[in-house]
Amino acid sequence: MIVSIASGKGGTGKTLVATSLAFTLQDREKVQLLDCDVEEPNDHLFLKPSITNKETVCIPVPKVDSSKCTYCGECAKICAYKAIAVMAKHVMVFDQLCHGCGACSYLCPEHAISEEGREIGIVESGYAGKIEFIQGKLTVGEAMATPVIRKVKERINRQKTVIIDVSPGTSCPVVESIRDTDFCLLVTEPTPFGLNDLMLAVDTTIELGIPCGVIINRSGRGEGIIAEYCIRNQIPVLLTIPLDIEIAKLYSRGITLAQGAPQWKDEFHRAFSKIKELAGERNSCAQR
Repeated sequence: MIVSIASGKGGTGKTLVATSLAFTLQDREKVQLLDCDVEEPNDHLFLKPSITNKETVCIPVPKVDSSKCTYCGECAKICAYKAIAVMAKHVMVFDQLCHGCGACSYLCPEHAISEEGREIGIVESGYAGKIEFIQGKLTVGEAMATPVIRKVKERINRQKTVIIDVSPGTSCPVVESIRDTDFCLLVTEPTPFGLNDLMLAVDTTIELGIPCGVIINRSGRGEGIIAEYCIRNQIPVLLTIPLDIEIAKLYSRGITLAQGAPQWKDEFHRAFSKIKELAGERNSCAQR
């Protein structure tokens, strides 16, 4: 099954949960960990994988053949992102605005537009112990994370348990990451900001038709507002991780929770068993 780990805001502990879950399951399951937080991937800081393969990610951008172009302006009209501008006898292409949709080359009446690849990131893969590790890295200054995320997700092996670490928020990269997953695990913190962003994240999973559960990180004072919301909306709380100085010390040293405090492995095993149960119930209902 494929489990995405997301949150409505940054800094809630997605990386802590994703790496701990992968570390816990590797002795019982064949595990893939995909770091799809391509603008700031940091799972590697905890799992310390051996990277054995790198692949460039490119998007197609238009290249205009001036010997064929009649400067009719059709390409500029069709481009939704204003990546092409046509003047009297000149065509300007703004690579950074291009989304690589291919409409301009397809609709050019003179067939004057071809496409060439422009690098926007890389995908790296390797192993951390028994865990197959894959991460995407968006080139600094680039704006479009989704093509890199798609390239990472092409590596999904459905014969394994796949854990996807998702970028924070509810924007396009998040939707691309959690789309087509079997279950979404939402990590939150017990604050008013945490609740607000959790609600946005829950709405996103509902729109995508993906069942979800919640992990409350840094629990303590204020935990009640998250619990009340989850009870009211029938969202299961699968795990509660306390606000603890020892956990913070492990995190600051790049040691994932399940490795630095092995007693937590049982908790993550129980949480994963519940995830499988909930995802199975959803599939049964869908088949009916």
